[in-house]
Amino acid sequence: MDLSYTAEEADFRARLREWLRKTLPSLPPKPSPDDWPARRAYDLGWQRTLYDAGYADVHWDASPTMRLIFLEETEKAGAPYVGANFVGLLHAGPTIAAEGTDGQRARWLPPILRGDEVWCQGFSEPDAGSDLAALRTRAWRDGDDYVVNGSKIWTSHAEVADWCELLVRTDPDAPKHRGITWLALPMDAPGITVRPLRTLAGSAEFAEVFLDEVRVPVANRVGDENDGWRVTMVTLSFERGTAFVGEVVACRRVLRELAAEARKNGRWDDPALRRWLGRLNAEFRALWRLTQWNVSAAETGGGVPGVAGSVFKLRYSHARQELYDAAADVLGPEALDLDRPWVPDRLSSLSYTIAAGTSQIQRNIVAERILGLPKGR
Repeated sequence: MDLSYTAEEADFRARLREWLRKTLPSLPPKPSPDDWPARRAYDLGWQRTLYDAGYADVHWDASPTMRLIFLEETEKAGAPYVGANFVGLLHAGPTIAAEGTDGQRARWLPPILRGDEVWCQGFSEPDAGSDLAALRTRAWRDGDDYVVNGSKIWTSHAEVADWCELLVRTDPDAPKHRGITWLALPMDAPGITVRPLRTLAGSAEFAEVFLDEVRVPVANRVGDENDGWRVTMVTLSFERGTAFVGEVVACRRVLRELAAEARKNGRWDDPALRRWLGRLNAEFRALWRLTQWNVSAAETGGGVPGVAGSVFKLRYSHARQELYDAAADVLGPEALDLDRPWVPDRLSSLSYTIAAGTSQIQRNIVAERILGLPKGR
């Protein structure tokens, strides 16, 4: 394991930092959080800017360490996040790059990189969230198509998506982990109904998706039929292993802002709060080192993050919740004001022990695949 940076990586960081310094002041103002078509246009505009500057392919064609540097520097500079395109850039795209055919990579990867198309994730179902392998959305082969019936929930950005990475059950008689197939679903196909869901924070980036006799070409299958669980594990390894890198940097920034706010409003005089913030600082520094370790391990593992991403996801989810609990303590009564900094983030942080695999699931992965403990019954 090597946590140091090469001369080439240091040069990449310096060039990227300078480009961000010159480019960010020229960006248009951010749209309203509730205007998803405008947010889609803004996020894809930023992706096109990255593409034109030669940075769009960092997520796939660069080494894991280069990706780490890119995410660290863009977050530090306050650059736009991937936003509406996060599924395409951080989940579906890397999965297709790793598991797709040459034709699939040629069809789907360039539009993601150019900022032409948005993807959403059709994994969770009303009765198959934490136990993802219990999904029941059914697909059967009819000539050159699969015919799909079922529903998905918590489908991020479905209302503005062009494509969906969709998990379906193609063999209902097989053991539940072995009868699943990964499909690329065009969101304009007949038979699809999208119903947005409003979150506790008032946003509507999730949706329910209903599929009624939807036809998906067999050519849109990534991996073999009934091999979708293995392909899904590739997707989830990216989701848990590297997709939260920018957020760790953001949490460290929020921690500094909290300390400044506490000094301003008198809360800094409380030694218990200072100890709390100090411990959180150590927590996020450790998480950053764990991120570097995971990226270093991926460097020698073909670029795909390993199960250590579950260790990160487990600890990060709880640390993030604790960070925004501390923010509420610093803000006092103002923590009830949704217009105050950090308040909406505190509400959204409650979902992190559920999103991308619940903490219970992560503990099972750590126990079975890292510690070698027997599987639970």
